[in-house]
Amino acid sequence: MAHRWQIAISAGLLAAIWAGLADVFHLVTWVGFLGCSTFFAQTESGAKGMMMAMMTNLSGVFWGWLIIAGSGVLGSPIISYALTGIVTAMMCLQASNKNFAFIPGTFIGCCITFALNADIAAIIPPLVIGAALGYSMSLLTGLLITLTAKTAESLKDETVKEI
Repeated sequence: MAHRWQIAISAGLLAAIWAGLADVFHLVTWVGFLGCSTFFAQTESGAKGMMMAMMTNLSGVFWGWLIIAGSGVLGSPIISYALTGIVTAMMCLQASNKNFAFIPGTFIGCCITFALNADIAAIIPPLVIGAALGYSMSLLTGLLITLTAKTAESLKDETVKEI
């Protein structure tokens, strides 16, 4: 990790800003951090990675909602268990589409939905913002790496001139 300081500064700064904004706007902070974590866990970078994080997380929210709603309608625990198995299989199969290829992102969205009892209004905004937060951390880290490299080169040039 050659750029540990740049990563630490960008992650710490943007995490603090997110925590403050989440508090002000009454958003579930940890949901945003899971969206951010999804961005960093999947293999795509940039805007494509942000979209992958959002799409897989949001599909998981849908699948979690489907399990909760379907189980409520079906009423039988045995049928609910079967529904959970079928939906879980569907969550894995959707990864055949490259836009939904990060299966853990789907499971993260589903688990958030279970944890918040399918409160979609409490789930979606911080989850989407979280993916954007991860992308922003990546961009800020890149900027800090560039600035520190230029500063180091500038200082090196100045030292050579002094000698």
